[in-house]
Amino acid sequence: MRQINPRNIAPPVGAYSHGMEVRGGGQWLHVAGQIGVAADGELCEGFEAQVRQAWANLMVVLADAGMDASHLVKVNSFLVDAAHLPLLGPVRQGFLGTARPASTLLVVQALARPQWLFEVDAVAFKPD
Repeated sequence: MRQINPRNIAPPVGAYSHGMEVRGGGQWLHVAGQIGVAADGELCEGFEAQVRQAWANLMVVLADAGMDASHLVKVNSFLVDAAHLPLLGPVRQGFLGTARPASTLLVVQALARPQWLFEVDAVAFKPD
């Protein structure tokens, strides 16, 4: 995989890449939206706790497929309140480490259930 960050456009405004190039054979994984629900089925209380749990859930799915954050190609994050944006970055960075997948962040009116404050989905690739 190769990060694509052309010099003739502005650099990414955060910890992501404008594009991720994948060549050759390997294993693709499309991860459904992960929310702040713990393994016991309980929704975490508050935005930051939901973000932390959603990212932890994403990492568990990756691990189950034999992958980690370095295999992420694309990440989409959805939050329902722009005021929470400053809380998102540090949690996200803690899970991504040095990985810089292509990323999209959307502030949306609502998620599928009103108590959900954050959701993240992803695409990952592991070369052969």
